[in-house]
Amino acid sequence: MARRIAAGAAYGGGSIGLLGAAAVGLVLAEVQLAKRSVGGGTAPLPPRGDGLYGLAFGRSNPLILGVLGDSTAAGQGVRRAGQTPGALLASGLAAVAERAVEVRNVALPGAQSDDLERQATLLLADRTRTPDVCVIMIGANDVTHRMPPTQSVRHLAAAVRRLRTAGAEVVVGTCPDLGTIEPVYQPLRFLARRVSRQLAAAQTIVVVEQGGRTVSVGDLLGPEFAANPREMFGADNYHPSAEGYATAAMAMLPTVCAVLGVWPESDRLEADRHEDMLPVAKAAATAAKEAGTEVTAARAPWALLKHRRRRRLPTPAPTPEPSPAPEARRG
Repeated sequence: MARRIAAGAAYGGGSIGLLGAAAVGLVLAEVQLAKRSVGGGTAPLPPRGDGLYGLAFGRSNPLILGVLGDSTAAGQGVRRAGQTPGALLASGLAAVAERAVEVRNVALPGAQSDDLERQATLLLADRTRTPDVCVIMIGANDVTHRMPPTQSVRHLAAAVRRLRTAGAEVVVGTCPDLGTIEPVYQPLRFLARRVSRQLAAAQTIVVVEQGGRTVSVGDLLGPEFAANPREMFGADNYHPSAEGYATAAMAMLPTVCAVLGVWPESDRLEADRHEDMLPVAKAAATAAKEAGTEVTAARAPWALLKHRRRRRLPTPAPTPEPSPAPEARRG
């Protein structure tokens, strides 16, 4: 299905429905229940996370990180700028690269993939400040607003191609698994998961074809969300909490660093971590099932499937205490 969606986008095909017409009637009642439950709380408007991070490394010649997408990219659900995905990624990138990072966040809450053209235009307006790397997080609103998937991935492919042509590296966090949202009940939960994964796989195919890399967002990156939904989701039970955004940023940071050449790369794939070289469509489908999986282009039509370790900063070894001086001999 993901291959058909990507092909339809590439060749101007019409809408390829992710759900059959018979399934629509089946889930209408569940949709209404979910709408009453999701958003029961109030998510604060996202704080502006634009600015310079890693000032300890100086202000001159900073890396520029562009952030595009929807409310998840903007950081809706948290109250502090430092808790937004862009700020978290910039702080981590600055620590790894030992260089200041400037964040330019043009993401818009409620945005669908057709808004990426406008966002890319804002980022590329100043040709002297082209981003070094762009992070895109998009797809959830495409599903909930029933945008045709071929149209969705066509807009994404165009945005990635435009950013890559301008000289920016691109990392895309693919469509999250909407089946993890607590107020969504069966059978809508199963169908939401299926639709989300199919769109995520199709997004991966077109992004890799345009020279970008993807990280599967899936259930918002990690079993923590399934085990601790009260902590990982925000007040509205829909957007991530501060802990949730930190988990997502931790999984995406290695790929953001890798595209800039500041993360150790290895040509050896680790079989025990289920890393492999697969046809692009198969790699995309595999990544959609396992959150935190990176897909990057290899020799066409192959792609590398990677599970990067979430490395922690080394803990300094404790300084040994000096031995007590021996007592002087009495004469």
